[in-house]
Amino acid sequence: MNPDILKERQNATFDVDKLTNILDGGAESTKRRREIRSMVLNDPDFNYGNPNFLSRSERYDQAVKKSAHMILKLREYGIADPKEINWYKSMYWGTDREALGLHFVMFLPTLYSQCDPEQFKKWVPLAHSFNVLGTYAQTEMGHGHYVHRYSASPLDIHLAMFLPTLLNQATPEQMDRYFTAAWDLEIIGTYAQTEMGHGTHLRGLETTATYDPVTQEFIMHSPTVTSIKWWPGGLGKTSNHAIVLAQLYTQGKCHGLNAFIVPLRSMGTHMPLPGIVIGDIGPKFGFDAIDNGYLKLEHVRIPRENMLMKYAQVNPDGSYVKPLSSKLTYGTMVFIRSMIVGNAGLVLSQCCTIAIRYSAVRHQSEIRAGEPEPQILDYQTQQHKLFPLLATAYAFLFAGQYMVDTYNRISGDINQGDLTEMPELHALSAGLKAFTSWTANAGIEVCRMSCGGHGYSRCSALPDLYVDFTPNCTFEGENTVMMLQTARYLMKSYRQVQAGQRLSGAVSYLNRGQRGVLQPQAVSSQVDLLHLDTLVELYKLRAAKLVELAAQSIKQEFERGKSQEDSWNGSTIDLVRASDAHCHYMVLKMFRDKVDQIEDLGVHSVLATLARLYAIHGIGNHMGDFLQAGLLSGAQVLSVSGHLKELLAEVRPSAVLLVDAFDHHDKMLNSVLGRYDGNVYEHMFEWARSSPLNSTEVHESFHKHLKPLQSKL
Repeated sequence: MNPDILKERQNATFDVDKLTNILDGGAESTKRRREIRSMVLNDPDFNYGNPNFLSRSERYDQAVKKSAHMILKLREYGIADPKEINWYKSMYWGTDREALGLHFVMFLPTLYSQCDPEQFKKWVPLAHSFNVLGTYAQTEMGHGHYVHRYSASPLDIHLAMFLPTLLNQATPEQMDRYFTAAWDLEIIGTYAQTEMGHGTHLRGLETTATYDPVTQEFIMHSPTVTSIKWWPGGLGKTSNHAIVLAQLYTQGKCHGLNAFIVPLRSMGTHMPLPGIVIGDIGPKFGFDAIDNGYLKLEHVRIPRENMLMKYAQVNPDGSYVKPLSSKLTYGTMVFIRSMIVGNAGLVLSQCCTIAIRYSAVRHQSEIRAGEPEPQILDYQTQQHKLFPLLATAYAFLFAGQYMVDTYNRISGDINQGDLTEMPELHALSAGLKAFTSWTANAGIEVCRMSCGGHGYSRCSALPDLYVDFTPNCTFEGENTVMMLQTARYLMKSYRQVQAGQRLSGAVSYLNRGQRGVLQPQAVSSQVDLLHLDTLVELYKLRAAKLVELAAQSIKQEFERGKSQEDSWNGSTIDLVRASDAHCHYMVLKMFRDKVDQIEDLGVHSVLATLARLYAIHGIGNHMGDFLQAGLLSGAQVLSVSGHLKELLAEVRPSAVLLVDAFDHHDKMLNSVLGRYDGNVYEHMFEWARSSPLNSTEVHESFHKHLKPLQSKL
C-alpha cells in the first residue's frame, strides 16, 4: 500500500461501509453485490487481456465472446433477478461492455411494453433461448438520437431498451410470444428509432408501416435515404430482430409513430432476410467493440400481430384503435432518460475515484521553499477542481435513485390507467437527463486534466470514460431539445398558475404566494448561507424567478407582433436557463432529502458537507441569477467564496474515503492511476511494457522504411 494513500485512510470520521450501503440501498444489497463481484473475479475465464491493443474487429469478436460467456455463467449461477443481472453484467464488463446489449436493453423491453398476447407467446420463448437475436430499429439516417446509437456493448440495447419496451408495451399474448425467446437470447433485439435525417424530432421520422388488410400484413419501408435507420447498437452484425418505430398508415390515414417487431436475419444462418439491407456504420468516436448499424427496409412484409399492441391496435379490417395517450409508447425513452441520470453519477464517481486517489499519491512543486513536494490534493486549486465534482457525483447518484423510484411508481399508475403524473415524469426525465449528462461530460474532462499528462494515457481509463459517456448528451434526446421540452411543461404550469389553478408536485413552487421562507428583502440580514434548508429555498426561488422571466420574454416577443412560434424561438435562451434552474433545484432538493433520511451521525455529517458544497459551488457559478432574483445581498455575494474555501478544507480529510465508498474494484475501474493501493508508477511502467509495439526491440518498419534513408550508416 502506498504510504500516502494509507495515511489518507487513517482517522476516518465516518464508516465507509455504511455509506456504501446507502449507495447500494442497504447492507444486504452491498453484500449480495460483492458476492456477485467475487463470482466474476474468481472466474478463470474472466481475464481477456487489455482491449486497448486490439483492432476494432478483434474488439468486436472479443465482446461477442465475452457476451456469450456471460450468458452461460448467468445460467450456471441461476442469477435471474434483474438487479443482480445488471450487477453481474457491469462487473463482468467493468468499463467495457458486451456484444448482446441491444437484445437485452431494447429488444426484449420493447416486446414487453408493446406486444399483444399472441405476439408475446410467439416471440418471448425464441428471444430467451437466443434463437432470435433482436435489435430495435427506430433510428434512421435522417432521424434519431436514442441510446441504442451508442450502446456500450452489442447486447446493451437488448437489455436496456428491447426487453423494457416489451415489458411496457407488449400485450400478455405478445409477452408469451417474444419475451422468453428474447430473455434466452434466441431473439437478440435492438431498438431502431433514429434515422439518418432525424433524431430528436420524432414526428419527422420517415420510415413507414402500411397496413394491407387483404393479407393482414404491414409493409415496412424506408422511402428515402434519410429514412434509413442509423446508429442502433448491435444492429450491424449481432441482432436478428429489431423493434422499429415507423409511421403507421392504415385506411389511407397516418396515425403517427408505432412500434413493430421486424425479423432481420435468418434464425439458422444469421443471413439478412429478403428486403433487409443491414450493416455496420463504421468507426466512431468510441465504442469500438459495438456494431452500431444501419437498416434499410425495402417493402418488408410482417404479420399484423408484429405491431406492439398494448396501447394502440390495428384490427384485421384495418381500423385503428388509438391509445389513451400518444405518449404511452414513449415509455422506454423515459425509462432510459431516467437511467442516464444515475449513470451520470456513476461515471463521475469513477472519474473522481481515479483523480482523487492519484492526487493523493502525486507530489508536485512546492508550497514552502525547501520542503518536500506536497501531495497535489493539498493544493486548493486541485480541491476546487475535484471536490465539487465529488459532491456532484453523490448528488446525481441520489437523483438517479429518485428517478428510478419515481418511474416505477408512475409506471404502475399508468398501467392502472392513471396518466395524471405522466407529463411531470416526462418533463423531469428530459430535463434531468440533459442537466446531469452535460455536467458529467464536462466533469470527466476536468478530472482528466487534473491528472496532468498521465490523464491523457488510456492507462488512466479517463479517455475511455469520456468517449463512452459523451454520447449521453445527444442520444435519448439532444440536450438542448430536452431542456426545451422541460421548458414547455414549465411554461404550461406557469400559465395554469396565472389562470388561478393550484399546482402540486415538482412545480408547486410556482403557485402564487409560494415564495417560501425567504423574502428577497429580508435575505441580507436573516439568512445563513450554510444552512442546507436555506440553500434549497434559495434554489427554489431562483427557479421560480427564471421561469417567470422566460414567460415574460415570450409575452414581450408576442406583443412585438411575432407569432407564438417565433416568440418561443426568440426566447429559447431564457427557456433553457429556466429549465436548468428547475433541474438544479430538484437535484439539490433530492440531495437534501436523502441527507435528512440518514441516521448515522458520521455519514450524515460528511454528506451534509457535500450537499452544502454542491449548493455553494452552484451559487458561485450562477451568481448573476441569484442577484437578478434579488436573493443575495452584496455582502452575501462576497461571502460565497469564503464559504466555498471552508467547505473544500472540510472535505479534504475525507476525500479518499468518500471515493472508497463508491466501492469501485480495481479490475472494474481498469485504471492505473485510480488503483486502491496507490502504487501508480510501478504499474504504469508495467502497462506500457505490455504494449505489442514493445514485443520486439526493433520494429519491422525500421528496416523497411527508415534504414534505406540511412545509406551512410
